[in-house]
Amino acid sequence: MNLRRDPFQAIADPTRRAILLLLASQSMTAGAIAANFDTARPTVSKHLQILTECELLKQEQNGREVHYSLNGQKMKEIADFIEPFRMIWEDRFNKLEEIMKNYKPTNK
Repeated sequence: MNLRRDPFQAIADPTRRAILLLLASQSMTAGAIAANFDTARPTVSKHLQILTECELLKQEQNGREVHYSLNGQKMKEIADFIEPFRMIWEDRFNKLEEIMKNYKPTNK
């Protein structure tokens, strides 16, 4: 049985989020990605496998090397899901800011 991984569970891990940030600007090999972490390469490879299985990363074979890059469509799906929550919190913070601007402390 082939179970697909949950992308939200995948991005809950700080190392995987760091990998996504690394790949935001350019594609990289597993070795180049691993060089940015103080963990064993197999550990980074496992993170890459998880991110690939939930389709957050794409793999492209280039000779003997595999280059990883972000899957923009899947990242957009996540951003679209999160957007309404961001708007709710932004509205709440704006209201709090307005209250704080009008707050006058009472002297005792």
